[in-house]
Amino acid sequence: MSWTHDSDTDDAPEAVIARVAWNPDGLLPAIVQEESSRDVLMLGYMDAEALRRTLTEGRVTFWSRSRQEYWRKGDTSGHRQYVRGAALDCDGDALLLTVHQLGPACHTGSHACFDEDPLRPVLGSPEGDAAS
Repeated sequence: MSWTHDSDTDDAPEAVIARVAWNPDGLLPAIVQEESSRDVLMLGYMDAEALRRTLTEGRVTFWSRSRQEYWRKGDTSGHRQYVRGAALDCDGDALLLTVHQLGPACHTGSHACFDEDPLRPVLGSPEGDAAS
């Protein structure tokens, strides 16, 4: 699918949905970032209806791949995510949501889903890199 976007394009939900490059399962990965700290909180998936709800209701809704149902973040835990901004990436195949997060974002009780298993990769440096 060819990705084009005109800055004057309508940002109504249906126009946004039409611009998305959905994966083969009809889903869009959505990265959630906290507005105040800029921390990356979690990754979830949305289908067209979840994206529509998120863009029109001001609360984040995901499609649960395991339960095969919609879930609005915080309805059972109280740890709600209020939409503060949204942007598609340059290819239209990923969404970045900026949110006001109430409570922890992770179902484990951690602030972010990426707090549980930090890795120790070799750190790169541009100094002495022949490709730079």
